Amino acid sequence: MPTTTDLFDQQRADWQADPHAAFDAWLAQQEFRASSADVYRAQWGNFLEWLQAKRATLHTVQRPVIEQFVSQLDIRRPQRMRYLRLIERVLDHVREIEAAGTNPARFIAQDGDAAWRKARDNEPTGFLTHDERALLTAHLFSPLGALPAGQRWREQRDRALVAAFLGAGVKTGEAAQLTVDCYAPGAPYITVDASNPLLIRQARLAPFAVELLDGWINERRAAGLAGELLFPAAPSGRPMHKATMLRAIDAVVAESGMAASRVARASPQTLRNTYAAELFDEGVDPERVGQWLGFQQMISVHRLHRAWQDWMGEQIRERDLAQAQAGASEEAGLTGV
Repeated sequence: MPTTTDLFDQQRADWQADPHAAFDAWLAQQEFRASSADVYRAQWGNFLEWLQAKRATLHTVQRPVIEQFVSQLDIRRPQRMRYLRLIERVLDHVREIEAAGTNPARFIAQDGDAAWRKARDNEPTGFLTHDERALLTAHLFSPLGALPAGQRWREQRDRALVAAFLGAGVKTGEAAQLTVDCYAPGAPYITVDASNPLLIRQARLAPFAVELLDGWINERRAAGLAGELLFPAAPSGRPMHKATMLRAIDAVVAESGMAASRVARASPQTLRNTYAAELFDEGVDPERVGQWLGFQQMISVHRLHRAWQDWMGEQIRERDLAQAQAGASEEAGLTGV
């Protein structure tokens, strides 16, 4: 039977005989840019080299070999996921099996605690130190000064937006959709709506966030902003675009002076992580923190909790090292007198 050039029609024997050529035949039928096709071809070639080294084939490879391959890649986690998705898709068709549970690559992709996930993300998702958090919070309450009306309400909005991330742990998409009725003045919680009623949640507000949101609600009313969105982009009430939101957060962080001491960007995710870190530090149960953050799977909050513990350990080691170095310098100075 002659071979075809479509992945769905490729016979198992074609992939067994020449997996490079079979993959190239499939690529030729896809609407990929040339640059993307080159990346996929290189990824596939790397995987085939690994299989050869492990004396495995596309038909015999099992989960441990694939997981070892992805884990040893010195690349960021999202790139590892793209490798996995490519392998998963090919194995689905090479093995002519539709059931998701029999594809070893899919098992790995769905394992939320797998070793291959221990890689850098594109965007830093660390935590603010106590000093950094204090500096940023202090800036949120600093006087606005004499500003034009339009600039004043935007500055107030952006500060309250930071409070929603740092003091309530909301996500960017959630912040853009929050409405004025999701929060009652002085309340210790903010309601995060969702299209699925089962996913609606109340997130605990840090005290400083309550004060900032109260101030913003008053400013919003005084400015006469239209619509129901808590954080509108304009007086007309239109929603904030994610890019606009990120620029606003970056500006507030820069004005606080905190960015000068940080290498990593203090993104909304960093602020959300810091919200969780403060709760962990207070001894709040991780499951409760997960509920406030809106995690659907408790494995996610436990992973965040472990990341926080590791980060705290690193902070302690750095502090102890700095103290030891300072002590050594002082001793050297006394010796030289």
